[in-house]
Amino acid sequence: MSVRHELDQPGLSPSDIARYGRHLAMPEVGVVGQRALRAASVLCIGAGGLGSPAALYLAAAGIGRLGLVDFDVVDESNLQRQVLHGTADVGRAKVSSARERLTALNPGVLVEAHQVRLTAANAFDLLDRYDVVVDGSDNFPTRYLVNDASVLRGRPYVYGSVFRCEGQAAVLASPGGPCYRCLHPEPPPAGLVPNCADAGVLGVLPGVIGTIQATEAIKLLLGIGEPLVGRLLVYDALAMRFRELSLRRDPRCPVCGTQPTIRDLVDIEVACGSPGSGAREDEDREMDITVEQLKARLDAGEAVRLLDVREPHETFICNLPNSTLIPMREIQRRLAELDRDSDLVVYCRSGVRSGQVVGYLRRQGYQRALNLRGGILEWIDKVDSTQPKY
Repeated sequence: MSVRHELDQPGLSPSDIARYGRHLAMPEVGVVGQRALRAASVLCIGAGGLGSPAALYLAAAGIGRLGLVDFDVVDESNLQRQVLHGTADVGRAKVSSARERLTALNPGVLVEAHQVRLTAANAFDLLDRYDVVVDGSDNFPTRYLVNDASVLRGRPYVYGSVFRCEGQAAVLASPGGPCYRCLHPEPPPAGLVPNCADAGVLGVLPGVIGTIQATEAIKLLLGIGEPLVGRLLVYDALAMRFRELSLRRDPRCPVCGTQPTIRDLVDIEVACGSPGSGAREDEDREMDITVEQLKARLDAGEAVRLLDVREPHETFICNLPNSTLIPMREIQRRLAELDRDSDLVVYCRSGVRSGQVVGYLRRQGYQRALNLRGGILEWIDKVDSTQPKY
């Protein structure tokens, strides 16, 4: 399971000895282990909530080469948890901000910035350059892509995820161990699981999980301890409790099983018809209304009922005037409050939850229900910029 390098590097310098003295004092690391870390390379997918603590501690530990993959730019909403970045970095490419911060922390680490979206076309090329993959992505298509590429290229995959107040971590795709598809054979339907932007995440939670991921990567590189292979670590921040679930390699797994059917990569986002893909737009176009269309109808004085399906605490931040609030979780119970013969425009933060609600309402006979495409965020961007975004 260890991916430890041949120790053919020169001895440590006086500066190295001073910097890594606490490592050198440990029998688990020592001079030999520190040289192994300097000879190693780690690829971090994402320079956000999980990638921030993972990359910081990997750089501090003296990993010789650290790759960062992220196509996004720093937004003010990132600063609550993405500690690689500061206020002055808002608007900058995340990989540029991250490289600057990591180099300042440890100039001896070579930080390679890849400002690209991970796709089936570039995943193999990126993974082939590194020994271990640390996945800090926040969406299912990327996780499946990282998993499949890791299995097919024989790279250990340190998995982590966060949701509200709970986090998970595991080491996947190691020889003989399970992969992500053994845990979740198929991606969930598009929009079924809300992302962190819609559901929220406790700001300190990624710090805990990302640090665990860095720990597992270092253990793999040094060949020490007991990695999280065959074990899913679950952390409940509110209860301050860790628990473990046993994971087994599924012999029927399509990528790591005894008779694999997945031998190449595919961009699952397109295959699943997730939001933003052409399949979804064609299918749901008739159930959507744009913010421009809604504004025109409201300005014309049309009788349009606005239904807000967010949680009550979200409405204190921003809202559409004269809206009725029925949180998504209460729709089924309060269905009688809605008129089947009225024009109904349903909205949420970004259009994901409201799209699900409109689909349910249509099945219940509310054929005039429409989903506000892009949600209140798009309304603020294109109609009413005076309201704050979250």
